[in-house]
Amino acid sequence: MGHAGAAAAAVRYLRSAPARGPVEALPRPELRCVRADERAPVEQGEFRRVLGNFATGVTVITAPAAGGEPAPAGFACQSFSSLSLDPPLVCFMVGRTSATWPRIARAGVFCVNVLGAGQDGLCRAFAASGTDKFAGVAYDAAPVSGAPRLAGAAAWIDCAVHAVHTGGDHLIVVGRVTALGAGDGEAAPLLFHRGRFAGLGG
Repeated sequence: MGHAGAAAAAVRYLRSAPARGPVEALPRPELRCVRADERAPVEQGEFRRVLGNFATGVTVITAPAAGGEPAPAGFACQSFSSLSLDPPLVCFMVGRTSATWPRIARAGVFCVNVLGAGQDGLCRAFAASGTDKFAGVAYDAAPVSGAPRLAGAAAWIDCAVHAVHTGGDHLIVVGRVTALGAGDGEAAPLLFHRGRFAGLGG
């Protein structure tokens, strides 16, 4: 069903449920920041190995040329997720040292291209640094942002940058969805698992 479908089902259920009178609010949990001396000593290699067991979809985030840039921007991204149904929000994470992120930030808009099975070569091209990532890549302009919408992508989500938050060595970018679309739903997704591309059957 996906995140958006599950959220919509929950909203329908809550709206159809009979009124049961006022609901008491739960007490707020005590929240505080974790101090540096409280951090668990997790080795980076082990962190990557364990978290690699979580299979993800693969996307390419693109943005139109802005601020005098000669070409559009784009990078391969696994850390993408839906975030909110009302308003429609999505998010992705990008390294704070990324050379592509400042170009997307200047544009203020982006398009999420959800890759399908067989597009691993496209992912590799957009994961490379110092190359013309759009060389030989077919695309058109997303309807609102004008960001590259890659040919053959399983789905696309056109967005405006809504908010940016810090998260350790990454930034958490929240986008407000302005338009979106998908293919016929028959295409299998491109997955990434344990350091390599995989299909639904593993």
